[in-house]
Amino acid sequence: MAKGKSDYFGLGYVVSLILCIIPVTNLVCSFITRLLEGKILAAILRIVLGWNIIWIADIISMIFRRRIIRILNI
Repeated sequence: MAKGKSDYFGLGYVVSLILCIIPVTNLVCSFITRLLEGKILAAILRIVLGWNIIWIADIISMIFRRRIIRILNI
């Protein structure tokens, strides 16, 4: 990962953090990010489970690691 870049489409860290904090944009952006990575099952799980625990884990992960959490990497 390049310095200054973050997980959502290569946007800057601050923009990605703002997108992560808003629940709807987090759901949509993380779903699209996982699809672009070729992880279809993980993208589907994002839609099903992404509005609760994964959203909070994404915020924490984005603050400390500057990337969304990857629970399922298939």
